[in-house]
Amino acid sequence: MTPAQCRAARAMISWTQPKLAEAAGFGLSTVVDFEKERREISVVAMMALQHALEAAGVEFIAENGGGPGVRLKKRSNDG
Repeated sequence: MTPAQCRAARAMISWTQPKLAEAAGFGLSTVVDFEKERREISVVAMMALQHALEAAGVEFIAENGGGPGVRLKKRSNDG
């Protein structure tokens, strides 16, 4: 996950930086520093951020020639 993907994912689900920090179990400074590319964060922290966003319905798209991205997961209409 890139910092830009993180920012875009939060925007798609209307999450604030504090909301993501809480959901991932890390401090707000971890989210802020990662998104602003101030410092490298640990792989554990990055994976926690990504998993929190995925659990909220975001799907990460890997670099595949068109660049990395994010989208919302399809919801099933089993109702």
